Amino acid sequence: MDLNLKDKVVIVTGGAAGIGRATVERFTAEGAKVVAWDVTSDPKVDVTDASSVQRSVDDVMSRFGRIDVLVNNAGIVRDAQLVKWKDGVIGMMDDATFDAVINVNLKGVFLCTRAVVPHMIRSGGGAILNASSIVGLYGNFGQTNYAATKAGVISFTKTWARELGRYNIRVNCVAPGFIATDMVKAMPQNILDSMAGRTPLAKLGEPRDIANAYVFLASEAAKFIHGAVLSVDGGLVMGT
Repeated sequence: MDLNLKDKVVIVTGGAAGIGRATVERFTAEGAKVVAWDVTSDPKVDVTDASSVQRSVDDVMSRFGRIDVLVNNAGIVRDAQLVKWKDGVIGMMDDATFDAVINVNLKGVFLCTRAVVPHMIRSGGGAILNASSIVGLYGNFGQTNYAATKAGVISFTKTWARELGRYNIRVNCVAPGFIATDMVKAMPQNILDSMAGRTPLAKLGEPRDIANAYVFLASEAAKFIHGAVLSVDGGLVMGT
């Protein structure tokens, strides 16, 4: 199937590792011109900083003259219970932990999309793809901050689908399950086995599985998919 992505200009946030890196590789394999943004890359792009984002968008426009696809993949995890109790409060999620995740996972998506959309409107359309999670659909113990951001990204997706469809900008999001990134694979084997055991397909996904979903949703094959949340989780939602 020809996905018609050759020479499309694609921005992937958090593109230096894991799912982001796999996404960069897949779009590149389809002939797209891919720009990876990351706080660990050179030049550094901080998605929580509006000026950093705007400078980076301006750089992409000066190099390529257009932006066809934005993949809002950048995200962090900082887990803690809301309140940890044992005969009294022995811990809780502090403000800094909450704010850090909100800033990257939610505000970062907002800032990047806001900066890119005017260019997509001027050029006649585009595709915005957001990284949610099954946690955003069903919550998860110890992830008040992360779950809130991933639920928020779903709401962003549905709201922007209503606002931007008239400009031929399609907006969708992907909700991954347990994915075997390098960080996840470094976990103890018993934890990995537990993750696989909770998944009806009895295995973890690979970063490429999520990258494939992004490539499909950006392509002509998905030209009538808009405002959707695509779970790529090996059936995990059914198993919860």
